[in-house]
Amino acid sequence: MAVRKISPNLALDHLVSLRQAAGEPIVHLGFGESRLPVFPGLVERLAEGADRNSYGPVPGAPGVLRAFAGYCARRSLPTEPDQVVVAPGSKALLLALQLVVPGDVLLAQPCWVTYAPQAVLAGKRVFGVPVPAECGGVPDPDALRERVRQARAEGGDPRIVILTSPDNPTGTTAPADLVRRICAVAEEEDLLLVSDEIYRDVIHDPDFEYLSPAEVSPSRTVVITGLSKSLALGGWRIGAARFPADEAGRRMRADVASVASEVWSTLAGPMQAVAEYAFDEPAELVARRDADARLHGAVARAVWRIAEEAGALTRPPTGGFYVYPDFEPLREPLARRGVVDGETLQAHLLTESGVAVLAGVHFGDDARALRFRAATSVLYGGTREEQHAAMAAADPTAVPHVAESLAAIEQAFTKLSAG
Repeated sequence: MAVRKISPNLALDHLVSLRQAAGEPIVHLGFGESRLPVFPGLVERLAEGADRNSYGPVPGAPGVLRAFAGYCARRSLPTEPDQVVVAPGSKALLLALQLVVPGDVLLAQPCWVTYAPQAVLAGKRVFGVPVPAECGGVPDPDALRERVRQARAEGGDPRIVILTSPDNPTGTTAPADLVRRICAVAEEEDLLLVSDEIYRDVIHDPDFEYLSPAEVSPSRTVVITGLSKSLALGGWRIGAARFPADEAGRRMRADVASVASEVWSTLAGPMQAVAEYAFDEPAELVARRDADARLHGAVARAVWRIAEEAGALTRPPTGGFYVYPDFEPLREPLARRGVVDGETLQAHLLTESGVAVLAGVHFGDDARALRFRAATSVLYGGTREEQHAAMAAADPTAVPHVAESLAAIEQAFTKLSAG
């Protein structure tokens, strides 16, 4: 099976680190990480849990299962602890699910870089489906129906659809009516929906009407999430999954737990202490999380406006910390400088302007498209002092180091239109 040796996301981050270490000034928009300080209460729980050095139950200890069940219930997803599994990151759960659920995988184009390689590792075929005009992260419902039938005619066995909302790479969030239409197709075609909701708590507008497919089709939706994005805990590796309450859901959970028992055994004890506190959502933690979401929104919108003013087509970001501009309107001037596709655009921005982005082709997009993902969270600063300054500011885009980076991005994007 053909799988990349390393994720392009991580490969770019390593390349940028080497160039920065050599003294090159680079604005790093290539790595999707929430670069913010850890909330002190989480550090306290980690320290308190340090003596939990014994193996625990594979799905998770009772306290963390109860806490995550409550977290789901507060989001209109009634959940019992025996519907839950926690793991060292959502990636582990996504792969385990692909290993135990039969059938091929349908993915939105573009989508997060990990979904397709995991499907290949699980021995599955991948069928791409275009996203609708209004957002990314979910396939166009009509195109999904057509692709399922076409794939079956080609001898495929499409059974799993992975959805992401809010989305990585586009930074957009699926509206409720679109989620309902996708669920209707899943019912018609007997598909399992895997709803990756790791950015759910990073929606910029607190009044946005978020609808999980698990609310519409509870018996055929698995919800995956984690704490990497909303609480800036990527390095701590905490993920959780919610399975349907019916017999099929119980079997699926048992099968995932079986994989867990042979691969990661259980989520590390100290991290279970952290997860229990986080998923209980104490008021002080929620306040910090909501403030961070506003910060993400302000900076992402600033980069979006810069891209728009430079001539790109792009959807306004509504969640997470991503912008996904399309420089197709500038194809002619870019071609005169040898920029003809996403990868040459990525290379050009890094070489000529010191701006690192990740080309859309790495997310399953058309290789010829002049699209890339810009991850905006690294703009908050490279030190804790800079990050705290961005967090405390009424207008984070006016903080000097943030404004300086935005000016560099504006200059780089504007140069793309030069003849």
